[in-house]
Formats: sequence, C-alpha cells, structure tokens
Amino acid sequence: MARARGRRPAGSNTREAIAAAAKHQFAELGYPRTTLRAVAREADVDTRLVTHYFGSKQNLFISVVDFPFDPEALADGVLAQGPENAGRRLAELTIRTLEDPAARQPMTGLLRAAASEDEAAMLVQRILTERMLTPLAHLLGGDRPELRAALIGAQLTGYLFARYVVALPGLADADVYELGEVVGPVLQHYLTGPLSTVDPG
Repeated sequence: MARARGRRPAGSNTREAIAAAAKHQFAELGYPRTTLRAVAREADVDTRLVTHYFGSKQNLFISVVDFPFDPEALADGVLAQGPENAGRRLAELTIRTLEDPAARQPMTGLLRAAASEDEAAMLVQRILTERMLTPLAHLLGGDRPELRAALIGAQLTGYLFARYVVALPGLADADVYELGEVVGPVLQHYLTGPLSTVDPG
C-alpha cells in the first residue's frame, strides 16, 4: 500500500529527496514559479521539513542549483597572473564559462526573474556581490570595494543579458576571444583603477 504523500519523516534520505525535487523544479519551472510547497509535494515531505533543512527559497536555490562559478576557485583563477591581469582573467573566465548553455542557464533564468520579482533580484545581488565580487575586490585591496563589485556586477549582468537573453546583433555572434579582449580592460579599471578623477579636498 502506497504511503500518503507529504508524510516522509525526517531521516537520512530526506534532505537528499528535497534537494533532488528542488533541483528538478527549478530547472523545469524557473525560480519564480517554484514554491516550497511544490518542492515538498514532489519530495513527499511536509513543507516544514523543507524550511527545516534549507530555510528560505533563496537558500534552497543556492544549495541545489549548480552555479557556473565557485567563489574561491574564481578568485584563484582571476588572481593567478597578478592584480595587473585580474580584469582580463575575470573577463576570460566569465565569458568562456558562459558559452556553455548548462553553465549559464541558472544565471539567465535568475536574470529573467529579477526583472520582475524582488526576491529574485535580491538573490542575484547576493550571489554576485556578497559571494563573488565583493570578496574579490577586497582581495585586491582597492578603495570602495563594494562600489567596485557593483560596477563589475553591472558589466557582467549586462553582458549576460544582452548576449544571451536579448541577443543584441553584433554582440550575440561576436567571437569569444575578441569579447574578452574588449571587456577585460573595463573590468580591470573597475577592479584596480581610480574611481574618480575629482579631488575630494
């Protein structure tokens, strides 16, 4: 006799079942349309167990979705050739990684959702600035690391949206190497260059 849905007790397989259900739902429905209740239903657990193991929908998404960038690995790769090449390396790594459809899908899905949903917008901010770009800016030791991180985030999200979501002519079919050469100096300036030519005194 089949066990009633929503009655799986907490145990060794519960977290894995929730994670598998969430990963499937985020991939099929996207971030906005996935709910904790629906994840719980697919995992055959009570909704309270989803929040017990993962907390909010944001935390669940971050826990189960395979993002293309690991913050520590990204920082190591960007700084591998010294601070003076950090912008070029960041451009190369980002642009090359985003060419893989499986790697960019979580980010393009989030960007689409962020355009109309506050929670998704906050999640983009959290991923890009708190986990990736602000720590990188701090490692480089420049002034105003939060502003530097925000400027880089604006550049990269704009690139991602324009090339892969809007498919702007000229950008959508541009050569990856050429794009890296063009975007690299911009990111380098944001990472290590002066942010103002105005004397504050």
